[in-house]
Amino acid sequence: MTYSHLFIDLDDTIYASGNGLWSAIGQRMNQFMVEILALPPEQVPSIRRSYFEIYGTTLRGLQIHHQVDADEFLAYVHDLPLREFLHPDPELGRLLQSLPQGKWIFTNADAAHAGRVLSALGVQDCFDGIIDIRRMDWHCKPEPAAYQQALLIAGENRPERCIILDDAPRNLKTARWMGFYTILVSRHGPDPVAHLTIATLKQLPKAMPELWPAPVSTQRAA
Repeated sequence: MTYSHLFIDLDDTIYASGNGLWSAIGQRMNQFMVEILALPPEQVPSIRRSYFEIYGTTLRGLQIHHQVDADEFLAYVHDLPLREFLHPDPELGRLLQSLPQGKWIFTNADAAHAGRVLSALGVQDCFDGIIDIRRMDWHCKPEPAAYQQALLIAGENRPERCIILDDAPRNLKTARWMGFYTILVSRHGPDPVAHLTIATLKQLPKAMPELWPAPVSTQRAA
């Protein structure tokens, strides 16, 4: 199979998980719900879990049940000193630049946060674009409409020619059902919903060398 596009998740996928950034974003979500919405602190974790399970994101649940302004929420939760968590990664940049396929950040976050993350990593010029919650018309992974919108933006109508890389098995379950090739990016081992599992993006060349053109031999034929 020749693949045309790679759709790569942002948080805990484009950078290795465990650096504390996603945890810090979660803490900001909790603070928003307590300080802005005046929800009881002891109830916030269970409310977030419920919204995530039902709606796919905390934001969607807050919009439905608390009429939260999405722009206000996204600005609040992403107001973090990213360079305390992320540093330039030239190796990642070289890897991304070497891939001949179209490359898209595909995230339930917003483009402003995604752009800041890519800039902190030094890979902001390695992608064809950012497909964020706004460009998905406020749909979010794992809703099928989010993946359909990604295909439309990329100009590809055959999901089987595309790869989804994500750290969330629930997002890959929908993608695989729709026909995408799915790669779980996780240090916690494989999951049956994914075709392939790698711990970090830097393992991609060994895991799927077929994504790169075969080297052209310079040896003369005998």
